[in-house]
Amino acid sequence: MIPLVMIPQMHRYFLILLLLLHTVAPAAAGIVRGRITDAKGEGLAFANVAVRASTTSTASNEQGNYQLRLPAGRYELVFQYVGFKPRLETVRVAGGDTATVLNITLSPENYQLREVIVRSTDKDPAYTIVQQAMQWRRYHQREVAAFKARTYIKTLGRFTDVPGKILGLVKVGPDIKPGIFYLSETVSEMSFRQPNVVQERMISSRVSGDTKGISFNRASAGRGLNFYQNVLKSGFSERGFVSPIAANAPLFYRYELEGSTRQGALLIHKIKVTPRRRTDPVFAGHIYIVDGTWRLHSVALNLSKDAQLDYVDNLHIEQIFAPAPGPSDVWVMQSQKVTVGFTAFGFKGNGYITAILSNYKVTPTFPNRPAPTTPAPAPGPDAADEAPAVTRETVAQVKKQKPKVDGLNRTMRRQSRQVATTRDTSSLALGQLKRGEVMLVEKGVNERDTSYWTSIRPVPLTEEEQKDYQVKDSTEVIRNSRPYQDSLDRKRNELSPSKFLLTGYVYSNTFRKRQWYVAPVFNIVNYNTVEGLVINPQATYTQRTDDRRAWSVTPSLRYGFSNELLSPSVAASWQLDAVKLARISVVAGRTIENFDPSSQLTPFINTYYTLLQNRNYAKLYRRDGLQLGYQWEPLNGLTVQTTASYFTRHELQNTTFKLLTDHEDRTFTPNEPVNAERPDGTRFGRSQALTTEITASFRPGQRYITRPDGKFNLGSKYPTFSLTWRQGIGGILGSDVRYTLLEAGVRHSVSLGLLGTSNYRAAAGFFPGSPRLAFMDFRHFSGNRTYLTEDFAKFQLLDYYRFSTADKFLEAHYNHHFNGFLLNKIPLLRRLHWQEVASLNYLTTPTANHYLELGVGVEHVFKILRADFYTSLQSGQRDGTGVRIGIGF
Repeated sequence: MIPLVMIPQMHRYFLILLLLLHTVAPAAAGIVRGRITDAKGEGLAFANVAVRASTTSTASNEQGNYQLRLPAGRYELVFQYVGFKPRLETVRVAGGDTATVLNITLSPENYQLREVIVRSTDKDPAYTIVQQAMQWRRYHQREVAAFKARTYIKTLGRFTDVPGKILGLVKVGPDIKPGIFYLSETVSEMSFRQPNVVQERMISSRVSGDTKGISFNRASAGRGLNFYQNVLKSGFSERGFVSPIAANAPLFYRYELEGSTRQGALLIHKIKVTPRRRTDPVFAGHIYIVDGTWRLHSVALNLSKDAQLDYVDNLHIEQIFAPAPGPSDVWVMQSQKVTVGFTAFGFKGNGYITAILSNYKVTPTFPNRPAPTTPAPAPGPDAADEAPAVTRETVAQVKKQKPKVDGLNRTMRRQSRQVATTRDTSSLALGQLKRGEVMLVEKGVNERDTSYWTSIRPVPLTEEEQKDYQVKDSTEVIRNSRPYQDSLDRKRNELSPSKFLLTGYVYSNTFRKRQWYVAPVFNIVNYNTVEGLVINPQATYTQRTDDRRAWSVTPSLRYGFSNELLSPSVAASWQLDAVKLARISVVAGRTIENFDPSSQLTPFINTYYTLLQNRNYAKLYRRDGLQLGYQWEPLNGLTVQTTASYFTRHELQNTTFKLLTDHEDRTFTPNEPVNAERPDGTRFGRSQALTTEITASFRPGQRYITRPDGKFNLGSKYPTFSLTWRQGIGGILGSDVRYTLLEAGVRHSVSLGLLGTSNYRAAAGFFPGSPRLAFMDFRHFSGNRTYLTEDFAKFQLLDYYRFSTADKFLEAHYNHHFNGFLLNKIPLLRRLHWQEVASLNYLTTPTANHYLELGVGVEHVFKILRADFYTSLQSGQRDGTGVRIGIGF
């Protein structure tokens, strides 16, 4: 059983068939509709409704209303809700688009404890039941080799409270109000194949208030919510959460058997699960386990802030499972609902994602299920009302009864390969999706009318949702009109001090899809010892198109008051292809550059240290010329970047020594980097360089989504490999450099479950022969000598230029985010929600020998900050220590 689902897709031929069915269905099909309530008459939201002995199912909406379109005939409907007795009703459906009303009242399940016989030395009987479920977990996780299903998903988000300003600084836009801010529905066909291959084809999509919009719902986005996995990824936290039936679950959970009840031939146990420690990454709520087979019947579980949720306040998840159609004894998910509540930056709200799966076609891994270790007891004379007496073994006895599932993984892989080799003709195939393509959204999915959605929607809309569709769809033309968009832009474009100082100013013309952006004052005004006070006004103009392409241009007019140097330049880029991700860029004019092009010394940090700390760390030079760039993705996972440039580089000198705070023991240093490979100095006077560079990055197994408006890459379980070739060409256009740089690199992020996430990056390269080049052409390593850091994935104690090289090199960076694994066990610290982190940085060059940095720290300080303490070693000898502070969340 593989519970996926949150969000879905489909095939052109199926789409044509669906349209044909839609045109003829009203003559033969009818509708069963009604309301599902409890004994008090309150609607049961998202209750499951299934046609017995078929693959057709649906669910009720938030008000308890349901509807099911069926061909004329007689049917048995099964109504289920977690914690309530299932109810079987026979209904006759008339043809001709007639409606049959069937209201249902479900009664709470009568879970009884008095019939369970427990030895006085035993724990709660729940522990032996859960132990059985734990021992059968791997089998149930792999019992389905492949399946195909129809998936309906509805996503809703609503604000209950909206602030006037975010953090009291940034005004909230006039179009953001309390109420539903997002509502979408999708219908897809999806296929699954072990171990974790999911493909989808979207049939139809609807987004409230946006007839051209395409929902981002995907069924596979919820595959991390599989309770047969040891650790679940919710998508709402960096850390994973332990399943109640994980291999080590008893270390995290307490269990209590609240009762057992019989549903037909099945005996269902209701077990309450609670965290052993309040801040453990675990769920609280109830799981329902089938006696004898020890599989999950359903779950109703919660996560709260105590479990270290990052982006929401609370999360509730419900899943219902049922036998798959056919003779095999495997179960599949029928429905899933995830509800969240959130509070952030003054916004309050909630939302849900509900998914209904139907029309299953299943390939089981095994022809027959292994015999259960403890068969379900035979029904007694009063089995319809009470659970029979059950004698439970101890946990130690149950551990000796592990199921015999030898060759489980081997059989699963064999069945999966067999399905894969026959996928073109198999009924489980979705069509010819390309390698790595996990979802295909074809053109026309958003062109369905309301009558189509009324006929195909398995879950009826609530009154609130109906009103949202009606209001937003009827006013869409008005909201997209130029007068309306201009009225909103007048509010958005109002200038405020916070925009001027912190975020920058954006002037939008939404109707024409164009925008001007002016950087904040801290980026415009800065100071250095070469230029003195610098005014660098720049604005970016962006024009977007309907097909997700864009072009932008950024003119800049930099002026240094001390050296009286005007530096005009312009940068532009054009996105040519949203699918191939092709982009052209150009930079022309005069710019003032750092010798290290990826330096952590931002203009703000350098200004602060120059004026207040008497440290002029940044070393600058002038660059005049032109650079052209082209980037594209010729193959999935392969990205190629090329540049060609011709620049005249000029050496610059300090022209001012003014500062705000003078430290008597410090003096400004010349604007000449100090480098171990150039003991005689790095001065170059004037240099001309014609340079080309090509970088190819390849990520094997990259998954992606194809939509009418472009390609969206999702990542891969494999590392990204890169190769770089930079060539300095001498003798052309007066170029006085001649060198070659060859470099190879790898980077990746690895999830280690509860232990956190590791990120690593490494690069090695060399300059063959006898390179002739200026210092800015060296390979630099982005050091840092300030308390402020721009990137914790770079060196933190290394000098900016000392070990830059024109020879061979190897650098490596490793960061491990524990995601609270250690600090959450300390009572006083876990309240702060800080998360520990460790890092290692390594460099070797002919002059650096072996340079190593070791760091430990905490992140999520005040939600957004990170602070680390580092120690550096030079050839085994302690070199220095330091504290670094930056953004870390």
